[in-house]
Amino acid sequence: MNQPTGRGEIWLQQLTGGAARMPGLCASVQVAEGEVGAEPARFIAVVADAQNHYPRAAGGEVGLLEGWTLAQVVSETVAADGERALKRPIVAVIDVPSQAYGRREEAFGIHQALAAAAGAYANARLAGHPVIGLIVGKAMSGAFLAHGYQANRLIAFNDPGVQIHAMGKAAAARITLRSVEALEKLAQSVPPMAYDIGSYHSLGLLEALLDIRQPDAPDAEDVAQVQQALAAAVAAARRDPGLQCRLGAENRRSSLRVREMMRSQW
Repeated sequence: MNQPTGRGEIWLQQLTGGAARMPGLCASVQVAEGEVGAEPARFIAVVADAQNHYPRAAGGEVGLLEGWTLAQVVSETVAADGERALKRPIVAVIDVPSQAYGRREEAFGIHQALAAAAGAYANARLAGHPVIGLIVGKAMSGAFLAHGYQANRLIAFNDPGVQIHAMGKAAAARITLRSVEALEKLAQSVPPMAYDIGSYHSLGLLEALLDIRQPDAPDAEDVAQVQQALAAAVAAARRDPGLQCRLGAENRRSSLRVREMMRSQW
């Protein structure tokens, strides 16, 4: 096996003890069996593939092949565990810079591929699989929606290399008719506009924010810390499998109120 490069691949290898990757998949989706706590779990990462058939997805983006492959792997996991009383945890190791932008991607239905991936993760969660999203790097745009955002619980590293947003800064500046500098200034007072993990954490969407000493070259202590957080997240997901936990923060108070009013009126 080649030496892992991106954070997604690095952490997939560390958390599975270098286990063999599932064969027969596209090179940009890596799947390995490991453990969370004392139980078997399936780990999934989207990684860079310089030889990707679609050049727009060569840097770890989630494109056509990645979306359909994620949907396949997650759906097969649900089917394999159909008769088990205790469903395996599924851990999405997340370091995805964006969805793959390109004419071919649009023409061949990238929206369907990414929707299939998101739907498969949602089905796994609803079928009783504790789905945990471990954000080790970037979690951007439709790539994050397809790979990880449907998780019962999200865990992230408290590190400058971790960014979460609907789009890149340059694109966000264009669509809001601002300069990048003006956008960054706005983000200081509007947390949903910010890219840093601290602002995202203030929205109440994370189960845990981890201070990892060496996120690019983890040692045994770093790996143990993440394994403990994953085990705690799996236990929390089994106790409360819904997504209501995402609405507890002060910055989500209005979202919670809207939902309460909708339930009372409808």
